[in-house]
Amino acid sequence: MSSKSFKHVSYLWDDQKAAELHGDEVALLLYRSNLLGADLRLTNYGGGNTSCKAIAKDPLTGNETEVMWIKGSGGDIGTLKRSGLAALYVDRLRALKTIYRGLAHEDEMVELFNHCIYDLASKAPSIDTPLHGFLPFKHIDHLHPDAAIAIAAAKEGKKITQELFGGQIGWVEWQRPGFDLGLKLKQCLDEHPGIKGIMLGSHGLFTWGDTAYESYINTLEVIEQCAEYLEKNYGKRRAVFGGTKIQSAKKEDRLSQAALIAPVLRGLCSSYNQMVGHFTDDDRVLEFINSHDLERLAPMGTSCPDHFLRTKISPLVLELKPDEDLKDSKAIKDKLHNSFEAYRAMYQDYYDRCKHPDSPAVRDRNPVVILYPGIGMFTFSKDKQTARVASEFYINAIHVMKGAEAISEYTSLPRQEAFNIEYWLLEEAKLQRLPKPKPLTGRVALITGSAGGIGKAIAKKFIAEGGCVMINDNDDSRLAKADEEFKKLFGKDAYASVLLDVTNAEQIKKAFEASAIAFGGVDIVVNCAGISISKPLQEHTEKDWDFLYDILVKGQFLVTQHGVELMRKQNLGGDVINIVSKNALVSGPNNAGYGSAKAAQLHLSRLNAAELGTDKIRVNVVNPDAVISDSKIWEGAWAEGRAKAYGVKVEELPAFYAKRTLLNEIILPEDIANACFVFVGGLLTKSTGNVLNVDGGVAMAFVR
Repeated sequence: MSSKSFKHVSYLWDDQKAAELHGDEVALLLYRSNLLGADLRLTNYGGGNTSCKAIAKDPLTGNETEVMWIKGSGGDIGTLKRSGLAALYVDRLRALKTIYRGLAHEDEMVELFNHCIYDLASKAPSIDTPLHGFLPFKHIDHLHPDAAIAIAAAKEGKKITQELFGGQIGWVEWQRPGFDLGLKLKQCLDEHPGIKGIMLGSHGLFTWGDTAYESYINTLEVIEQCAEYLEKNYGKRRAVFGGTKIQSAKKEDRLSQAALIAPVLRGLCSSYNQMVGHFTDDDRVLEFINSHDLERLAPMGTSCPDHFLRTKISPLVLELKPDEDLKDSKAIKDKLHNSFEAYRAMYQDYYDRCKHPDSPAVRDRNPVVILYPGIGMFTFSKDKQTARVASEFYINAIHVMKGAEAISEYTSLPRQEAFNIEYWLLEEAKLQRLPKPKPLTGRVALITGSAGGIGKAIAKKFIAEGGCVMINDNDDSRLAKADEEFKKLFGKDAYASVLLDVTNAEQIKKAFEASAIAFGGVDIVVNCAGISISKPLQEHTEKDWDFLYDILVKGQFLVTQHGVELMRKQNLGGDVINIVSKNALVSGPNNAGYGSAKAAQLHLSRLNAAELGTDKIRVNVVNPDAVISDSKIWEGAWAEGRAKAYGVKVEELPAFYAKRTLLNEIILPEDIANACFVFVGGLLTKSTGNVLNVDGGVAMAFVR
């Protein structure tokens, strides 16, 4: 079998690689799982489950026993490692049938899985464990492929499955995953021996094989057949999604509209918890949101429980024209207010009608998915990765609706069944076990000059504390190197990058638009971009003076101005931190232009703090001194000028600066980053207009 044999799925199996793993069934399970998870057409991030059964030695008796290795609770098959597996004695797991008390007592069985653990280092077994355990096959794949779910969610899905596969794929009606569903899968197999898989109504697909490769190829072949069937039927019954109702705006207009409205949406979605956004104008999204069927299908919600848990009961569809005037943010907020209130009321009603006596309290009533016809889709969640994954899941749901409508009629998960999944006590327990959010989770920062030196250190610190960062620089080669470094360190969800010259108002505007599109807005602005010129008064030129004031003072003013405009749209408050200097407070030789510009930065900060307090926007200052490491400022004439002023050699400057401090310390970029975090980390939310010196102790720079 080769990659050319498949059109709708990716054949990634490498015989040489697999041969190296021969004899290690667990390693082959991991290899197969990672290949399947690499193709989002087969399953979503965190979705699906894979397993293998193999003979191992019982550490208590020394006898050989059958053990099942299966993806543990909360894992992702695409990135699955051995540490993410649960390992259970198969005989003990199957013996639980003798004490199973029926559907009303499903949840108690999960605790009993722990009595079946073989490997004490196991990940917690997932709710899917019995679904794999009662089937006899050595290797099993449970995936959520769009093509299969489209059939599983179709009104005539069972009939279509039987006809399409000639009885080779069984069918089990929708049921919440658990012990009883595992028994039903075994019953389906017993009643239809020889089948090569089972379709779960509205849910997904089970396939298997006696070897890792047989299971892999069986899975691909079944999904390929589903996808081919859908492709043949698109447009036959009726136009896809009933045909196009409105035309998309042009690409540049879509991005412009998205940048304008994203901060408003973010603010509205953050009434309970502060959210981070994601935007896409993917063609698959536009096909759906521009269609006649949007109004009918969107309120129905999704079918697969994995989709539903990520995207909520249904999306909010904005009643705005693609060319709507969005520049008046107050008018847009007023227009959207009723839509959000209606959605929140709908969600509360859903909760009230479906809740059980022991249900957890109602959660955030705001939408996760927001559809803007003609423009694109916004998703909002606790962090960027979760928002992006929610977007991917809803695109999967769009595929499912498209396929189901092509061959029959789409059916979503009934509201009560959806509630039973969303507010399942086991799901609540999983949420309660999640680690406490980091201090900057849900917050977005734009740090000027963040491709090196102090700015880069601040960006790294903020990301490490859970934030998202827009890194930028006016040097495209320096920015490219920082981009590569951040990608390796943090992945694609923690940051975005944009070229930014702080003296260029148009570039500043575009940088904040990029932040709005990437993350939904901005909460923290750090003015760190800088330049230094050290010359005696008579040698200082007018060009030098303008250069310093344009970058340090005008740049701080313009960046703050644009950042505050965006913060006000969100109505979530915010922080402005200005990286100034000891030189704002201390007079020194050969420093008229730089020192006075720094003093202007400091007083501008005070003025902004006085003005922005009513918006809950805090403005504070960090004053470094002599931060030489990785600093662009110290690469050229500035270092030479300061060395000359103090009568030392350039290479002696770090030690010179350290010796003149009270603490005798060299100041590093990380020290300034820590000071910035002090202001935004949550402990100083009632502090504004402050100056924090990070200079090792320079008595002349004491503010008070």
